[in-house]
Amino acid sequence: MGWLPDSDFGRRVQARLEEAVVGWLTTVGQDGTPQPNPVWFITDGDEILVYNRSDARRLRHLSRNPRVSLNLDSHEGGAIVVITGEARILPDAPAPDAVADYVAKYGERMRRVSGSLEAFGAKYPVAVRIRPERVRGF
Repeated sequence: MGWLPDSDFGRRVQARLEEAVVGWLTTVGQDGTPQPNPVWFITDGDEILVYNRSDARRLRHLSRNPRVSLNLDSHEGGAIVVITGEARILPDAPAPDAVADYVAKYGERMRRVSGSLEAFGAKYPVAVRIRPERVRGF
């Protein structure tokens, strides 16, 4: 991940991105108010991939303003991570149940939430890619 610093902090961030189950994706509402929502995510090359319901308000927010942050909660009192960047909606992306890394990380949870991988894919079909620009934390 070229956007991560080549340092102990960068390696800690990479580990947190791999192990964290939930991140808080913050978009900007129409009135300018930050709108944080919990999301499942994976890193995919130099970007972060998130799937959404087609009626998620964050998709409307992104259409107006692509600026986002993804925040990872503290981990045993440390490893707080705040990533800022730009997001884009991918209308032709494969469904989450067709993305091997997403299924590897969330497959059992996907089944628990929706009954099957395919049902989850049908419920959360809209992919969003986040291009990180900056990371901070400790």
